[in-house]
Amino acid sequence: QVQLVESGGGLVQAGGSLRLSCAASGRTFSSSTGAWFRQAPGKEREFVAAIIRTDGRTYYADSVKGRFTISRDLAKNTVSLHMNSLKPEDTAVYYCATGYNGGSYSWSRNYDHWGQGTQVTVSS
Repeated sequence: QVQLVESGGGLVQAGGSLRLSCAASGRTFSSSTGAWFRQAPGKEREFVAAIIRTDGRTYYADSVKGRFTISRDLAKNTVSLHMNSLKPEDTAVYYCATGYNGGSYSWSRNYDHWGQGTQVTVSS
């Protein structure tokens, strides 16, 4: 059974930084693409970033490009999201996902396994 556990969320002032981490069990990030999504209150879950299984290529939503960095540590079986220059509009619950089953990397329906989420709140 695949389990994903996110950590690292919290409250930060605008312009600050946070690092989220996702630890996987039951599946390794060397065998499956890892991704981060987020969901703000009253909004749809949206794509943030993905790191591709085969070669580590990364993809980002336009709203976070240049500010967020996704990375992986295959030895520790973790995927991280480094978030810099945070804005109030980045406030959301952030979810780690894996079990990519094909199609667009930015579609949540294309991932089979999800973590429980971690809250990120950016104050102005």
